[in-house]
Amino acid sequence: MLRILLGRGRGRIATLALMMGAGSAMAEPTHGIAMYGEPALPPDFVSLPYVNPDAPKGGRIVLSEVGGFDSLNPFILKGTSVYGLGAYGFESLMGRNWAEPFSLYGLLAESVETGPNREWVEFTLRSEARFSDGSPVTVEDVLWSMETLGTLGHPRYRGAWEKIASAEAVGPRTVRFTFNTVDRELPLILGLRPILKKAEYDDRPFDESSLEPPVGSGPYVLTGFEAGRHAVLKKDPDWWGKDLPFNRGQQNIDEIRYEWYGDGEVAFEAFRAGAISSNRELNLNKWKTAYDFPAVRSGAVVLSEIPNQRPSGIRGFVMNTRRAPFDDWRVRDTLIHAFNFEFINNAINGGEEPRITSYFSNSVLGMSHGPAEGKVRDLLEPFAGDLLPGALDGYSLPVSDGSASNRRNTRIALRTLADAGWTVQDGVMRDRAGRPLEFDILLRSSDPYNLHVGSIAELYAEQLKRIGVVANIVTVEPAQYQQRTQTYDFDMTFYLRTMSLSPGNEQYLYWGADGVSEPGTMNWMGMSSPAAEAMIGEMLNAKSEEDFVAAVKALDRVLTTGRYVIPIWFSPSGRIAHKAELKYPATISIYGDWAGFQPDVWWIGK
Repeated sequence: MLRILLGRGRGRIATLALMMGAGSAMAEPTHGIAMYGEPALPPDFVSLPYVNPDAPKGGRIVLSEVGGFDSLNPFILKGTSVYGLGAYGFESLMGRNWAEPFSLYGLLAESVETGPNREWVEFTLRSEARFSDGSPVTVEDVLWSMETLGTLGHPRYRGAWEKIASAEAVGPRTVRFTFNTVDRELPLILGLRPILKKAEYDDRPFDESSLEPPVGSGPYVLTGFEAGRHAVLKKDPDWWGKDLPFNRGQQNIDEIRYEWYGDGEVAFEAFRAGAISSNRELNLNKWKTAYDFPAVRSGAVVLSEIPNQRPSGIRGFVMNTRRAPFDDWRVRDTLIHAFNFEFINNAINGGEEPRITSYFSNSVLGMSHGPAEGKVRDLLEPFAGDLLPGALDGYSLPVSDGSASNRRNTRIALRTLADAGWTVQDGVMRDRAGRPLEFDILLRSSDPYNLHVGSIAELYAEQLKRIGVVANIVTVEPAQYQQRTQTYDFDMTFYLRTMSLSPGNEQYLYWGADGVSEPGTMNWMGMSSPAAEAMIGEMLNAKSEEDFVAAVKALDRVLTTGRYVIPIWFSPSGRIAHKAELKYPATISIYGDWAGFQPDVWWIGK
């Protein structure tokens, strides 16, 4: 029996096992696992509920990307890789049903089993699971992948690996992971890890970016590319998983081609010209004004709006608290008040997009804006001394009258800055030492979100002049932007984080204190909040949906009242313009167009 023991406090592990009841009755292997309760789909399900199980196969879709790529390793921090390669070229032990908040069903694994308190998890591989070169997926591949991703891979993989006490093969096709901490989400997190071929890296380092095409186990293989220009993924005719019920109605298109462009406008023009099959539009005003071109009028291009029930996430300008003056929450509060959202929203979107009011707004997980009550208050009160104003008593973003002057919020901003020791001297906001309140807004030269971020920043910079604050807009190439944001070398920049209905361990990567100094995390604001980390811990170990929701609402309060981001707007529906031959199912998952949608469940038809 192959066994990997990690040298981390075996005494602690033994104690933990006794605490968690390791000697009690074991669960039975099952076809799926849910974060709470049982998976919705039975063992004999025939397909996922939001697919067309009889969708025709074949055809080609061409999608646009902005920027470029210089690596074919999507699992490390170095380099910029091809998103589709990681998503469609590699398989995980289990796959997600996007019609449920967080439930997984077997892919490479035919079954999953956990201890009575999820203190361990076992996955049993399917005998037919294969890599694209025909070699079998083995327990050695699984164990190597978990350790390698957790130690040499992107930082997003490390948190879960540090919670594994031991990893071992307990059968010819079965692996067991035993945990050194209480975390009910860990079995699901490991189930979603990509499984790589160990032998492929016998003679080359894993953690170096490379343009050598990898061997995966997913439905598509990379058949051609030109670095930074295009990449072609073709359906593997011998893909081992094509007959699984989980995959029925998915991966219907034979070829996915990605074309890279310098910016979103060039990509849009390529779509208008017919070179691109589909275009996702995040800008409402553009959706209403720029899509009246001949192909739309003739019916060759269809405009589809896809509803969703997912949280808004956070989208806006993030302030780097590692640097003064953003380390003072009063300065951050001032900059939020000076942002005239209603005026900017009207200028960019005709005033029609709703504002993001918290990180989980637009969902049952979003905070209320009055005083914290019940379980939410109980969770936050032990941290009352460290929480910022509003976390317990109630908080809402400032609202203006929509005029350019924004007088009321400007007066509040000036009073708050005065309290923090800042005054206007000869038209310039200065601190007690005479230093001006001046900072850079870092933007990338191409706008991958097509949100007119540059225009928003320019309008905001003009608004800041009213209170004597200078915001310099600095634009850099995508590669430099990536390097600077990964090392937190900025004052303020545009920030976007999507949120799901099942937040979990990834929240440590977003908001954990390790991200203050560790490069490559999503904690661009540099926050270090014991309250936030405690709320994440409560989320991970909640045994009821009620407790889970309370923990997320409490986390939402910590984040929102932390005043780290100046939020803009979100869209309650996704907007996709596409060639008429591209079809999608009538039933849409609760996540809409965000996940598991295009090209996953689309097909080419008449």
